[in-house]
Amino acid sequence: MDLQTRIALTTGTALLTCVLAVAGVHAYAAGRARRQALVERLAATGQLTGPGGRRRRFAGLDRRLRRTALGRRLGLRLTATGLDITPGEFFVWMLAAVAGLWLVGQAALAPFFGPIAGLLGVWAAVQFLNWQRQKRIERFINQLPELARILANAAHAGLALRTALGLAAEELEAPAGEELAKVSHQLALGASMDDALGELAERLPSRELVVLVTTLVLSHRAGGQVVSALRNLTETLEERKETRREVRTQLAQVSMTSYAVPVLGVGSLFLMNGVQDGALDRMTGSPLGQAAVLIAFGLYAVGFFLIRRMSRIDV
Repeated sequence: MDLQTRIALTTGTALLTCVLAVAGVHAYAAGRARRQALVERLAATGQLTGPGGRRRRFAGLDRRLRRTALGRRLGLRLTATGLDITPGEFFVWMLAAVAGLWLVGQAALAPFFGPIAGLLGVWAAVQFLNWQRQKRIERFINQLPELARILANAAHAGLALRTALGLAAEELEAPAGEELAKVSHQLALGASMDDALGELAERLPSRELVVLVTTLVLSHRAGGQVVSALRNLTETLEERKETRREVRTQLAQVSMTSYAVPVLGVGSLFLMNGVQDGALDRMTGSPLGQAAVLIAFGLYAVGFFLIRRMSRIDV
């Protein structure tokens, strides 16, 4: 092989290496961009939460749980609460809490109270999700007047509804900003305005949000005086916000009473067992005593739900 051939071969190899290096860098950058876009899209739809998609525990259990109807409902409920936790993680923590309460009830009271304490753990976990969801709904309702005001100003400036929703998502804090960001992302992916806003109303159900969604959907379909409608709705939402605050303040004592009733019942069991050691063992050692305990717990539960029902005022 002469010198000219070697020079040509070396030059060609160097050029090919440079081309492959440039192509590799381009493929790497494109892959990172696609991954980041996927993470942001999953985070916007609630399938992946946490900044940058933190590493999740119990991923295998989470995948299997999401295939079931219970897992799908649990995922929707967790999305509505805004908690940074997957259905698999919540299920494992709930089982751990149930096992702990089972052991505590069995050791501190009597073996008969172990399963009852476990059931109370499941009920407490469900109530915790309901409380978190309701708290997020209340925070969102409090932001609705400002949301309607932003949308009215954007419509008055001639902006389209999609653009106005994106602007409101940037201006408002959580949870309204996060929920509107999900709506904007769904619209960018090709979802219709009716479907995106309808899913928002399903995640955070409330009369105020239904009225706002209905106004936006009708204005998007048929046009009309959306600016005046949104401004009138802003005033109405402000009034309802103050009314809800007054009603919640008036019913605060009743709500505390509903929780105090079952707490007193459970406290009486500890008091009875403390006064006479082994009293609960002897009481639950017979079918009659077990039936009496179950009836007592049932009456406490009925009292709790009746107090909660009577103190519920829809505004």
